[in-house]
Amino acid sequence: MENKKTILIVEDDKYIIHFLSMSFKEEAYAFQVAGTVKEAVSLFYANRPDLVILDLGLPDGDGMEVLRTIRVFADSPVMVVSARQEEEEKIRALDAGADDYVTKPFYMGELLARIRAALRKAEIYPQEKASRFEQGDLLVDYEQRRVEVEGTEVHLTPIEYKILTLLIANRGKVLTHHYILKEIWGYAEGVEAGTLRVFMATLRRKIEKNPSAPQHIITEVGVGYRFK
Repeated sequence: MENKKTILIVEDDKYIIHFLSMSFKEEAYAFQVAGTVKEAVSLFYANRPDLVILDLGLPDGDGMEVLRTIRVFADSPVMVVSARQEEEEKIRALDAGADDYVTKPFYMGELLARIRAALRKAEIYPQEKASRFEQGDLLVDYEQRRVEVEGTEVHLTPIEYKILTLLIANRGKVLTHHYILKEIWGYAEGVEAGTLRVFMATLRRKIEKNPSAPQHIITEVGVGYRFK
């Protein structure tokens, strides 16, 4: 019998909790509900869910605290579902390690599709065959999910790591924006246009000596990116 995927719902709005709960029951997902930052962190530590649905406006603090805590020790997909629609908020959450950002109000069908995509991606990565990759000053240890530049470890968010390993696996090939979005997020439609640029910029700052003249990740203007 296939194990149910477990979702942690971090939300304090009773209507949305009911809406999500009914939908998750129909989809045969197991789920738990946390209404505060403290409760969310506690439940995550105790149960290690397969995916987290995270609201940012919680009674005892900012949901970003939950996201940062999770990212210290886990790669579990975190999907922010928030009423905050400002681009700065989306970038802040994605930079902190969120896998996706959905604004309220949302369509349940679309949210479920994004959840399925996130769970699929969590299962297939990492899919590298070699145990490590070395090129110049860059070292990627796939077994330990460790990245070093000039012998010093650099911390990548789960999404940044997935993008880097995808580019390396296809090194020399130009990967279109659409292809990268689909491979990393599971879909391309509905993803903010600037999302990929944000991740590429932060990734370059971490692994390139001179991000403005990159040696590893090359931009193919108007098309996509290529790992040299």
